[in-house]
Amino acid sequence: MKNNESELDVIYKKYYKDVFYYCTAITGNRDLAEEITQNTFYKAVISIRKFRGDCDIRAWLCRIAKNDYLNHLRKQKHFNSGQNYEELMESLPDGKPSITNRIEDAETAEEIRTQLALMEEPYKEVFTLRVIHEMSYPQIAKLFGKTESWARVTYYRAKAKITEKLI
Repeated sequence: MKNNESELDVIYKKYYKDVFYYCTAITGNRDLAEEITQNTFYKAVISIRKFRGDCDIRAWLCRIAKNDYLNHLRKQKHFNSGQNYEELMESLPDGKPSITNRIEDAETAEEIRTQLALMEEPYKEVFTLRVIHEMSYPQIAKLFGKTESWARVTYYRAKAKITEKLI
């Protein structure tokens, strides 16, 4: 158990900021983001054995956070059970369309993954943080110690490279 506890501590220390920034982006509220972040890690500890390793652990944690936020909205009655998932994701405070709207089918997603794997840094990481982890430009800039403008330009260049290869 001691090894498992230290491994969980490492995961918490490594991904806490990413999950917190993500939660802040989707909730628009630092206090709620903190609560959801804490719930996320609690739920991750409980279900760590279910983690299959078929995706990045950060993505898994962000999925837990997103689900917790959706549950929060349901409890607050901001979520109409007749409303579909995509509409809800589009209504989140950051105003970005959901990832499912950006990647319309599995074939396109696979082509994007392939192009992303071939892409050099920092384009690959910035694109992943923006699209997959749905982080804002200020959050990405902070992670790299750069300006928001740098984050925007890097993301758009990465997007252009992928688009060019897909067309």
